[in-house]
Amino acid sequence: MKVELIRYTPEPEKVVAAAAKLCYSKTGIDGILDDLESGKTEKFLNILMDLGHESPIEHVYFTFGVEGVSRVLTHQLVRHRIGCSYSQQSQRYVKLDQFEYIIPPQIQNINSAKELFIKAMEEDQKYYDSIVDILYADNLDKLLKEGKSEKTAKQTAEKTSIEDARYVFPNACETKIVFTMSARALLHFFRLRACERAQWEIRELSYEMIKKVKEVAPIIFKHAGPGCLSGECPEGAMSCGKRVQVREKFENL
Repeated sequence: MKVELIRYTPEPEKVVAAAAKLCYSKTGIDGILDDLESGKTEKFLNILMDLGHESPIEHVYFTFGVEGVSRVLTHQLVRHRIGCSYSQQSQRYVKLDQFEYIIPPQIQNINSAKELFIKAMEEDQKYYDSIVDILYADNLDKLLKEGKSEKTAKQTAEKTSIEDARYVFPNACETKIVFTMSARALLHFFRLRACERAQWEIRELSYEMIKKVKEVAPIIFKHAGPGCLSGECPEGAMSCGKRVQVREKFENL
């Protein structure tokens, strides 16, 4: 898994402090950036985040580039819709001559399971290649008979062939995605996906994302993590029962 923070709102904490300042003072928009040197910004933001006043943090955005993850992960990721945008590598337009795949740790650690898993992945590639070839030949013949030029026919035939052949690919198939989230959306994402009960892969992603955003906006994300960091576990009877260990983990993250 590779996680990069590609871009983010410049001076994110100053932007949030300025927006919050407008809420709590008589200052007009011409003066909201005045007197927001580092010390005052930090003090103001610490109060803001401790109070849980999150609407001002919607003004700042963070864009991530992620690769080396499965479609199992991205199917979960794109369910987060408010304040989020996504651009994912397409299997419809990109022909995968040798697809990469993610092996879950539980399978990786048992040789017999790992052997079967790898065999299944290799078979999937063979089936994909064969189906593409069959569909390509059929589509090309039809397009040429319709009077398409050879160049156009070949391009269209490949695109329409891989469009349907991709159905054979598994959830384990590696993918790449760029996505943008507001700071408020990120905090919500972390509360759900950094939880011990979240699926292992998206939980690992959330850890890496938390590390990245804390480097550039440490106060905004001072409480970033699962819900049990700041109170009782929101999972109730479904709790993992490891609140003390979880809090220790995030103190050192």
